[in-house]
Amino acid sequence: MNLIFSIVVVLLLILVPLIGVGVLGLTSLFSIYIPYLAFSIFFFGLIYRIIDWARSPQPFKIPTTCGQQKSLPWIKHSRLESPASSWEVYLRMFFEVFLFRSLFRNLRADFDGKRLIYGSAKWLWLGAILFHVSFLIILLRHLRFFVYPVPEWIKILDFVDSFFQIGLPPIYLTDLLILAGLTFLFLRRLIDPKVNYLTHASDYFPLLLIIGIATTGVLMRLFFKPDIYAIKELAHGLATFNPTLPKGKISLLFYIHFFLVCTLAAYFPFSKLVHMVGVFFSPTRNMANDNRMRRHVNPWDYPVKYTTYCEWQEKFRDVMEEAGIPIDEDWCKEAQKQA
Repeated sequence: MNLIFSIVVVLLLILVPLIGVGVLGLTSLFSIYIPYLAFSIFFFGLIYRIIDWARSPQPFKIPTTCGQQKSLPWIKHSRLESPASSWEVYLRMFFEVFLFRSLFRNLRADFDGKRLIYGSAKWLWLGAILFHVSFLIILLRHLRFFVYPVPEWIKILDFVDSFFQIGLPPIYLTDLLILAGLTFLFLRRLIDPKVNYLTHASDYFPLLLIIGIATTGVLMRLFFKPDIYAIKELAHGLATFNPTLPKGKISLLFYIHFFLVCTLAAYFPFSKLVHMVGVFFSPTRNMANDNRMRRHVNPWDYPVKYTTYCEWQEKFRDVMEEAGIPIDEDWCKEAQKQA
């Protein structure tokens, strides 16, 4: 039901620009107003999430560790698995964010009826890398629609991405890789019983939405070619806050593609996709495992009225003496001097 619900929602989203532009002719709404609204939600929603995370106290020292903690000088500690300094935390975060290190080290667990067997799970890491890296490169390539003149590094990136040219127009390598990565991630959730059991509509929907965006983009590039100059005129106007409807006619497929992108942008701050930013605020990742060297104070602590042993002893002195429990006068005097 989660999958069916997500498919229906994505199909309804495709119908919105089909009817809005193709039937009702609401070109201005889908070219100017919806994009600005969507990216305003994205911008302010993301700022709200960041401020909310930044203000959240971290009451416990809970970095994820799976290596030797720094202790005695003659014991070698694991700098990445159990970072003891800020520099080691930065290094660990770098490998985590750019190379998905923890996902690369992930194992799968299978039960053969008698014992639990652990094995490699590198396919998940590969699928995630294909999708995320390709998505990043595609985003950077699309900057050529928003800036003029186009920076040289974008031209180089575009050339390298289309290096393996097969016919015209050239096929981008990242277009193939992102579809391969998305297909793997989707089939994994569909076929693997354990993952399928844990998958909700909030997992299927963004995956299908991005598949829709990638598919419509590839179709526009290879089969249903839109007016690139008109698209660039529209994109540049939006980026410079001087929006104008392009003079050339833009295909309906572009409006479907663009509306799905706007939907993804508006949905992003309130979805699981926001882990892209949230990873930097996760105490399991951004804290050093130095609880033996530095005391971590709970920011939620507040003054609590408590009774010291000496006060308790004075209160129940008669009962203690009657029961034969010794009264420690010297310890209390020493504690009062230190206080």
